[in-house]
Amino acid sequence: MKIDNLKFMLLLGASMPAMTVPAAAMASEPAEAPPQAVEEALSNEIIVTATRQSQKLQDVAMTVNVATGEQLEKFKIFDVKDVAQLAPGLELTNTTGRNNTTTLRGITFDPDQGTGPAVQVYYNEIPSDAQTVYTAIYDIKQIEVLRGPQGLLRGLSAPAGAITIATRRPNFTKPEGYAELTGTTRDGYNAQMGASLPFSEKFAIRVAALVDGNRLNNVTNIQTGQRSQSRTESGRITLGWKPTDSFTGYLTYQYLEADNRQFQQVIGSGNAPYSQYFNIPVPGVGNVPAPLAGVFIPDTTIRSGPALTTDDYASVQDGRFRSVNKSHLVNLNLEYDLGAATASFVGAYQSSNIKTERDLDVTNALPGFVQYSNVDVPYKVATGELRLSSNNTEGLGWGLGAFYTKQTGTTVVNQDASQFWYAVNPNALVNLPFAAIGLPNVPGFTPFPLPNTLGIATRVNVPVYSQTWSFNANLRYRSGPLSIEGGVRYSILKNVQTTQLTLTGAVQDGPREIVPVNLQRNTNKPITGGVNISYAIMPDLNVFAAYGHSFRAGSTGVALPNGLSNDLIRTNPEKSDSFEAGIKGTIFDRRVNYAISGYYQKIDNFLSRFSGIYYNAPANQPQTGFFDFNYNADATIKGVEASFDGRVSDNWDLGVSAAYTKARFDNARVPCTDFAGTGVPNQNGTPKVTGNGNVSYCIAKGRLAEVPDFSLTANTELRLPMDSFTPFVRALFTYRPGFDSERAQFTYQSRELLNMFVGVRTNDGKWELDVFARNLLDQRRITVRGLGLGTVDSLIAGTFNSGYRQVNMTNPREFGATLKFNW
Repeated sequence: MKIDNLKFMLLLGASMPAMTVPAAAMASEPAEAPPQAVEEALSNEIIVTATRQSQKLQDVAMTVNVATGEQLEKFKIFDVKDVAQLAPGLELTNTTGRNNTTTLRGITFDPDQGTGPAVQVYYNEIPSDAQTVYTAIYDIKQIEVLRGPQGLLRGLSAPAGAITIATRRPNFTKPEGYAELTGTTRDGYNAQMGASLPFSEKFAIRVAALVDGNRLNNVTNIQTGQRSQSRTESGRITLGWKPTDSFTGYLTYQYLEADNRQFQQVIGSGNAPYSQYFNIPVPGVGNVPAPLAGVFIPDTTIRSGPALTTDDYASVQDGRFRSVNKSHLVNLNLEYDLGAATASFVGAYQSSNIKTERDLDVTNALPGFVQYSNVDVPYKVATGELRLSSNNTEGLGWGLGAFYTKQTGTTVVNQDASQFWYAVNPNALVNLPFAAIGLPNVPGFTPFPLPNTLGIATRVNVPVYSQTWSFNANLRYRSGPLSIEGGVRYSILKNVQTTQLTLTGAVQDGPREIVPVNLQRNTNKPITGGVNISYAIMPDLNVFAAYGHSFRAGSTGVALPNGLSNDLIRTNPEKSDSFEAGIKGTIFDRRVNYAISGYYQKIDNFLSRFSGIYYNAPANQPQTGFFDFNYNADATIKGVEASFDGRVSDNWDLGVSAAYTKARFDNARVPCTDFAGTGVPNQNGTPKVTGNGNVSYCIAKGRLAEVPDFSLTANTELRLPMDSFTPFVRALFTYRPGFDSERAQFTYQSRELLNMFVGVRTNDGKWELDVFARNLLDQRRITVRGLGLGTVDSLIAGTFNSGYRQVNMTNPREFGATLKFNW
């Protein structure tokens, strides 16, 4: 047995005794609990829809974390990424203000990689775009985090899990709702409301709205004095219709407009990027950049910025970053009880447009020069699913389903490419024989004022077409304490990926197709699915085991540099197999739930993204620089998860969850930046590619994601009831230990994030007022660190070094207050 496997088994075995203590305590309890205690326990029982049917959390044969709407409001979770504070091993980040990255069980996904996500997000049971869904969280009924491969019960397969988000529906019996207002000391504000209006027992509506603003990463641009800031406005209306006891229908429309302006934080001493690059006259040639002449004349008068530390929360970029998301989302949910079976339909149409404008030179390697990039991403998706399942709860049951989704839209990128021809001296390009150095001749070119470039821009069109059909069938058998369920899903995945590149400005060319014809179309027909078994050893103790198989199609890179090898352009399909076993139970008259599970997962051709990789195109394509590449690599994941939560006493709630996951590459050959030729990621020395390929390659044994193996979350509420009101204290704590990063060549510090809440609410439940502190300990930790200093490459003047490194930090301490009214 390998040492890693031995450690894993020892950890799993060591955790078992912890579960035998509650079991022993349960054995000494009275045979029958007092009726009042049983009634209270049942009222607090968590019901989930992880298996597409309502079940007690204890009965579901998989690991599920649940965040109820009440919990989200209690702990001021206004952004989905903060749900990670309630689910260990889950990381939800947005490092740029543009793309949301989800990591679960050590498996990560970058939206820019163009594949299906590792963690699929479902919004009211429809696969949805995380960029939109994560942006506005309000009037939520429940969020469920389903751990492990998903390939059977829902339309799209995912290797790490799924997150389901359900909004609140209309109340058909009485008017009810809430209004909540929050403000913070760092210019944060959140106003939200939700209200149900029943017009009859058959028709009701629910309306909800949100206005939210905050400073995002709390970074200030010292060049302009502007802060990062965000403003989100959203509204939702849901129509509920129940013409008979056997038929229900819900139609939801949501509008969202989010405006994020986020600056990238940097640290470092800064630099005088032009100190080694200055143009001088060369007899018989004219003005030539110093690197070409072999002469270096320093010019230290222009700097990228001052020395900056992590505590400065500062940016130096000349341009801005702004992302505006305008989305319309329509969702239809119908259910018809036919007696022996239930037919259901869910359908949705999402029309989003995300416009992003940003300065690509975020470390200011070219002071006074904005390398702009404007991206327009239309996202139009139509989805429908029809299901038919038997209603029997005992004996042999069955289910059938068909699923369809189609995404279209053409992404347009307009981007400055002038940095490739950048020269410092305004007269540098006059009389320069471009052909002599392999550059296009530009007769009569007139130089621009400092900074000086040829004024070249690129336009990239990326048409998006993807279509999925899938059909599933499952069987289940339930008899007394035994439950077995399994099934398969057959999918037909089609996508077309092309890219048209056009050069404009001083040099004009195209449009030209840059994706090879043989890599443009892709069709996959995978079979996914799984089986699970659950057995109730006693009414308050279940054991379960599960197997899952998932699949993700590969993708073709778009807007890539020319002349790359096929392995850097096209990734192969990914396949995953997972095995899991665990126990779930309740103790103390069902007041407290506990669960523990262990799992092992093998991924063939894991679809990963490697960012900031130095590349060198062939000699006939004079391009060098840094780029992000998708690549396949085998991986293994194994771990243990445990949770303990419930109402310890009448006035004390406590929840503790922990996860240990070891997700590693299996000696995989992957792209890396290796200037020194050591076989490990580094930026030491002159930029170059080690080996004969377009990029350097390293053998990876490290983490799949930049997250620690262990994580822990805990939350509690202590109440002190009085005659007409109840004071309370709440706390939310997360712990992430430090770890060594192979990719960043950096040791991340541990993070102990503590949020505290103190308040009072009336005993009739109508009013609540509390004050809170986020990051009470004011821990300022680096969460993401760039491998090297920021640079910009110029074919004329060489490489400009900013002297800064990109980082992301935990937000500093923030105080706030919330007033809420329920009716």
